[in-house]
Amino acid sequence: MSVSVTPTGRHTLLLIAGMLLIATTLRVTFTGAAPLLDSIRAEYGLTTAQTGLLTTLSLLAFGLVSPLAAGIARRVGIERSLFAALLLICAGIAVRSLPSAMLLFVGTAIIGCGIALGNVLLPGLIKRDFSQHVARLTGAYSLTMGGAAALGSALVVPLALHGFGWRGALLMLMVFPLLALLFWLPQWRNQQPAAVTSARSLHDRGIWRSALAWQVTLFLGLNSLVYYVIIGWLPAILISNGYSESQAGSLHGLLQLATAAPGLAIPLILHKLRDQRGIAVLVSLMCAVSAVGFWLLPDQAIAWTLVFGFGSGATMILGLTFIGLRASSAHQAAALSGMAQSVGYLLAACGPPLMGKIHDASGDWHIPLIAVALLAIIMACFGAFAGRDREIHA
Repeated sequence: MSVSVTPTGRHTLLLIAGMLLIATTLRVTFTGAAPLLDSIRAEYGLTTAQTGLLTTLSLLAFGLVSPLAAGIARRVGIERSLFAALLLICAGIAVRSLPSAMLLFVGTAIIGCGIALGNVLLPGLIKRDFSQHVARLTGAYSLTMGGAAALGSALVVPLALHGFGWRGALLMLMVFPLLALLFWLPQWRNQQPAAVTSARSLHDRGIWRSALAWQVTLFLGLNSLVYYVIIGWLPAILISNGYSESQAGSLHGLLQLATAAPGLAIPLILHKLRDQRGIAVLVSLMCAVSAVGFWLLPDQAIAWTLVFGFGSGATMILGLTFIGLRASSAHQAAALSGMAQSVGYLLAACGPPLMGKIHDASGDWHIPLIAVALLAIIMACFGAFAGRDREIHA
């Protein structure tokens, strides 16, 4: 990869390597626990809804910490803020692995705080230092994040079954942030001003009164909801249909690889479209069809995993693209992004425990999967509105 930036030579390579390694930590330490949820639930005697709180806590941390990230970066520098994020992730992994149900939840919340900082600041760093190569590095960052998450999901169950136990398997995920810390250490002395949007844009009242802004927000928010329900409960759904823990972990990893795949195709397709209504509806319906498929034809889980992964990944990319296309100014785009993230995380946080509670009440995953399909259909409706070729006037 050839980039032209102020830092040169070895420092540039270390900076890129460090950013990509940070990207590996932003999903694997969160989603890597999903294939082991049944083991965790059995050891601590948790209900399905209580187990779902492990996902909810991270999402709540995303929502609470994300607006603070810009202020932290302005005070201590974006490089040191990312270093702190990696330390938080390491600390959370260690606490989560201790033999205590309470510490399991505390550690999960700490991990969520670290991931939230990284989620906000890493794209800002790419924009600041590689402004001519944002798309290329963002694509590499997304693929690296998805690949690491897939690797973690595929490895945790074999590690747990071959002498490490579920705690040891989750503790092994610390390899990702430790490696990132090693490569990020040379950036500690760099304190350039952070090009991160102020959280004040969240208070733009006009954007909250715009129907188009709500259509974009709910398109993205519903995608977050259905994604985190499936990413959190897919292993349990598969195991209830006769798959082994190892098979469920492998399919969980495949899901995350499939989610990353649209990053290669969707940007190329969007350039040829005047508006995005058709593709928004299509990829949303892919999520709906796959949810029904998991219910009616669980033997074809590989196909449904690929369909859902591609559909949800494409929906996320479309939603992020809508923020730029529908906003009429940079400030408005920042306000719309903040609105979409806050509502999206709130919706996503409600999903896993609610679906877990429905599972406990009904005894199977049929109703939660039907609910996911219906939500995806509603998402398609909002996509049809959000995909129109127009801008917000607020």
